[in-house]
Formats: sequence, structure tokens, C-alpha cells
Amino acid sequence: MDRNGQKSRYLAGISLALMGAGFLSTIPFHDSIWGRLLQGGFEAGLVGGLADWFAVTALFRHPLGIPIPHTALLPHNRDRLTKALTRMLEEEWLTKESILGKMKQMKFMERILSIAENEMEKETFQDALRTIIREAVKTIDIDKLVPILEKELKEKLISADSKGLITKASQSIVQRQYDEKAFDYFLSEIGKWAAKEESKHALGKMGKQLIETTEADGMLKFALTSFGHLINEEKIGQMLQTFIQKRIKNVSRQDNRYRLMIQERIREEISGFPARENLMLEIEQWKNKAVQDLEVSHEIKNLLEQAKSRLLTAAEEETFIVQYVMPVLKRFIANLKENEDRMTMMEAWAHKQIAAAIEKNHSKIGRLVKENLDHYDTETLIDMMENNIGKDLQWIRVNGAVCGFFIGLVLTSFKLLF
Repeated sequence: MDRNGQKSRYLAGISLALMGAGFLSTIPFHDSIWGRLLQGGFEAGLVGGLADWFAVTALFRHPLGIPIPHTALLPHNRDRLTKALTRMLEEEWLTKESILGKMKQMKFMERILSIAENEMEKETFQDALRTIIREAVKTIDIDKLVPILEKELKEKLISADSKGLITKASQSIVQRQYDEKAFDYFLSEIGKWAAKEESKHALGKMGKQLIETTEADGMLKFALTSFGHLINEEKIGQMLQTFIQKRIKNVSRQDNRYRLMIQERIREEISGFPARENLMLEIEQWKNKAVQDLEVSHEIKNLLEQAKSRLLTAAEEETFIVQYVMPVLKRFIANLKENEDRMTMMEAWAHKQIAAAIEKNHSKIGRLVKENLDHYDTETLIDMMENNIGKDLQWIRVNGAVCGFFIGLVLTSFKLLF
């Protein structure tokens, strides 16, 4: 028993001893009025103190160790006491309604975010976060992710609008004048080829063969035969080379009408691609087949392995959490606080989850109390109860002795008067 309990017990014992000593000391003065009056008071106080001592003791144990009936009430009624206590907690003190009502007054999200902000700056939190990230990355199974990512990639490519892409591509080609640049590049390469010596010989050879193999009748045949005897392959090649170079030079000028006609035709063909349904159908079929035959699993696996390795290496660095993770968390918390609608929604969700947990587990409150009480043996439990409430019960003994004393004085005075 604690110090206050010991003082109460001592005081109760002293009061009872005083009543007994007073009763014994007034016996020789029984013949006097004051002696009889005090004796009556001390006698009543002694009886009251003894009665209350018996009553208080009988709650916790047998008085003087004697198994008197209807004593040691708490040990004999332990089961009833436990059931009454659990029922009182469940049905009166900690009812579902009272818990839910109190819970509705609490702002869980504000407290959680406040705690998170305070804990984020601590080194222990950052170390724990680094460990969580590292372990989470290590548990990633790349072999399971590869087929999923490959499937998603192919589905995205197949679902892509080929006609829309070609339309945008053709418009971009015309707007950025890629067709004109390609035409100039083509003319430039033809000019470079035509200027070569071997090209001149090739042109001369082809021209000579053309003259010799051309079928004609009458004067045209005679003219071709005569012309073929007058010039050789070198002259024909020189003539064709000069002709091609001059034509390329002319067409290369921006104001050349043939150039403008060719460019206009090219642009019409490019702009008309999306309108050709058969061409679009062929392109779509070719795209789908190409995507289906595409093998990218090895590349995806290599990419994921590199990303995993780099993330693990970065997570080991001391500055990783502070530079990359903490700003994200702080931004996330700040955005949550500024967004009242989201905070209200999350608060409602938290209340709903807690209310569901209370509804589901409320009956476990009494069970938990009972299990904790059953954990102690009877003697230990009685000692705990006596330590907590026994000191107040000892005052019943003091009050019984004191009140008995004054009542005894009144009753003795009454007897003397009448």
C-alpha cells in the first residue's frame, strides 16, 4: 500500500485505539455524570469503529482470518465483479455512441500532417525512409514487369491513330518546307553525280545503245544510223552531261516555272496521303504487324535494370532524401493543407474508417479488460484494489469511531435526562 494508504490505516487504528483507551479509562469514573457521559461516547465510538473495521475488512478478506459467512466479498465474487466492470465499460462508460461522438470532434488529418512535418526533420525518420525506399526497390521483380510493360507499349502503338499521325506529318513537312529541302538535296546529288567522269561515260554508253537499238523506218532509221556513225560514246556522254547540268541549274532557281510545277505536284501528293484509304489501310496493317513482331523485352529489361541500379545507388547517398524525397513530401503536405476540399474528403474517409473499426471491435473492449483482469491472481488483484480504494475506505473507520463517539454522547445525555 502507498504512503497515503498507510497513513489512513494508521489513523483508523489510532482512532479505534483512542476509543478503546477512553472506554477503559472512564470505567473508574462511572459514578460521576461526566464519567458516565464520556464512557457512553467512547463505548459508542468503539462499537462504531469496530463495526466499520469489520465491514471494510470484510470487503477484501476474512476478518482475523476467520471464515465468517458473507466476508471476503470481493475475492468470492471476482467473476461477478469482472463481468459487472466489463459490462459497465461497454454499455455505460465507453459506449460506441460516446466514442464516435468524441471521435467526430477530432481533426485526424491535421494532427497526422502536423506530426509528419515535425518528424520529417529528424534524422531517424530520414534513415527509416531511406531504408523503406531501398527495400522497396530491391523487391521489384523486373522479370514480372517486362511482359506487362511490353504489352502496354504494343497496345499503345497499335491504338495510335496512323491517319492522324500521317496527317500531322504531312502538314509539318509542307509548313516547314521539308519537301523543298528534299527536292534541292535531290537536285544537288544528281548534279554531283552528273559532273563525274565515270557518269559521262555511262551516259554516253547508254545514249549509244539507245540510238542503235531504237526501231524506226524510212528516213528516221537512216537519220539515226547516220547520226550514230558521226558521233561516238564520248561525245554523246558529253552532250547528255551538259544537258543534265544545265537543266539542274535551271530547276534549282527559285523562280523556275518547272521547279514551281514540280513542287506544287509534290505538295499535292504529300497532302493527299491521308485521303487515300487503301494506302492508309496498308500502312495500318503494316504498322500492326510490325508492332506485333517487335521484340523489345530485352531492351525493356536492360532499361529497368539500369534504372533500378541507379535508384539504389542514389538512395545510398546521404543527400538523396534531403534533395529529392523531402521536397516532394513537403510539397505534397503543403498542397493537402491548401486544398480544403481534399482535406475534408480525407478527414471524412479517416472518420469513416475509424468508425468502422470501432463498430467492428467495440465488443473487444470488455474482452480486453477481462483478459487483463484474468491475468492477475486473486490476491494480487485484491491488493491492487485495496491500494487504490482502501485508503478512502479507512476513513470510514475513522468516521465510524468519531460519529459513534458523538452519537454515544447524545444517547447517554438522553438517558441521563430521562
